Amino acid sequence: MTQDPPLRLFDLAGADEHRRFSPYCWRIRLALAHKGLPVRTVAWRFTDKQAIAATGQGKVPVLVDGDRWIHDSWAIAEYLEDTYTDTPSLFGPGAGRALARFLNQWAAETLQPAIARVVVPDIPAILHAQDQDYFRSSREAAFGQSFEALAAQRPQALDNVRRLLAPLRSTLGAQPYLAGARPLYADHAVFGAFQWARMVSPVALLEPGDPVEAWVERMLDAYGGLARGAAPAPAVGAAS
Repeated sequence: MTQDPPLRLFDLAGADEHRRFSPYCWRIRLALAHKGLPVRTVAWRFTDKQAIAATGQGKVPVLVDGDRWIHDSWAIAEYLEDTYTDTPSLFGPGAGRALARFLNQWAAETLQPAIARVVVPDIPAILHAQDQDYFRSSREAAFGQSFEALAAQRPQALDNVRRLLAPLRSTLGAQPYLAGARPLYADHAVFGAFQWARMVSPVALLEPGDPVEAWVERMLDAYGGLARGAAPAPAVGAAS
């Protein structure tokens, strides 16, 4: 009889519990793989608030380590770095943590909202029935628009995402990862947004030959192909 890993991660899932699509949860799944820490992921859905009530809030990722419940992806990353000091660093030496914090926030506050305007109308199709009403009402309230209106604006939203990627494009044209020669948490934080899009929508965010696309491919293959092993939304090409 095998023993469960000591770490548990509550991980956002769709109707198919194997479709794990939160950009924030992917940051932590990659971080755990980077540190070589085994984890048991627990499929969690938007309306499963009681399952993580011990954190006093209602969002994932939530990491459980013994009697410690840690929420918020950045807080979890710092916890892993400061607790598991004998494993590979997520941030590297010197100013690495501070610079990773910037990319963490840029991804959350600039990149993901832009990508959301492209992919969010496709998300209801993958959700469990128990989450459908909650997701539509909460997200339409946040956007101030219906999903149908967002879908109609998709070509402009896609153009905006591609313009936003200019600094990533020039950086990744000169080096293989945002952190340099190998991926660190800075890469996990930004890649989470692309893995989210890959998991929920058939829209191609990136054009062939884009240096960002080549980096995404490298990140999909990192850590034994952890991210690539997650089945994407069926590909049908660019937005219409």
